[in-house]
Amino acid sequence: MKTDWRDALLPTLRTEAFDRLRAFWERAYAADPETLPPQDCLFAALRLCPLAKTRVVILGQDPYPTPGQAHGLAFSVRPPTPPPPSLRNILREIADDVGPAHVSGGDLTPWATQGVLLLNAILTVHAHAPLSHAGKGWEPFTDAVIRAVSERRPHVAFLLWGAKAKAKAPLIDASKHLILTAAHPSPLSAHNGFFGCRHFSRANAWLEARGEAPIVW
Repeated sequence: MKTDWRDALLPTLRTEAFDRLRAFWERAYAADPETLPPQDCLFAALRLCPLAKTRVVILGQDPYPTPGQAHGLAFSVRPPTPPPPSLRNILREIADDVGPAHVSGGDLTPWATQGVLLLNAILTVHAHAPLSHAGKGWEPFTDAVIRAVSERRPHVAFLLWGAKAKAKAPLIDASKHLILTAAHPSPLSAHNGFFGCRHFSRANAWLEARGEAPIVW
């Protein structure tokens, strides 16, 4: 975890709730070889995108439950893994909005290094069992991450896709940040408002209006 994240989250890190969360994930990795993502990727989103450089936040739900896909960044997969359906729809919307995405396959690491925090609400999962680690303590921790961005950064674009992500809006100060909402990019809902949302150009317009460089999607 980057130093500035550690400093911002220190009150949370000192709670008994976080101690229980740490004990949970340590037990999970020690006892369950099908815990995802790999342990060295657990805090990849925070490691690759320091708080001081965070300019966009994209919220996911929990890691991909298929072994070989999750690597600590919401929606992202590494080559040669092909993009899963939700990511394919994200890349399709980018192409329609701003042109073909400048990423290798489905690896969104270049976004993270530009200041896009690709944060899942739940950071671990048991293979083949979506939401299996819900309610284990991750949600309060990642809520604290969202609040830290809202409180400590001057103007950030938050992209909230789907009902669970939209429910995080009260954690964000709408008087200084841009909150964009749409349907989830899943094939089950993408046609209900994700396609055509133009979140990528709208986030860049917001950043450029405030003297920031646009994200190279």
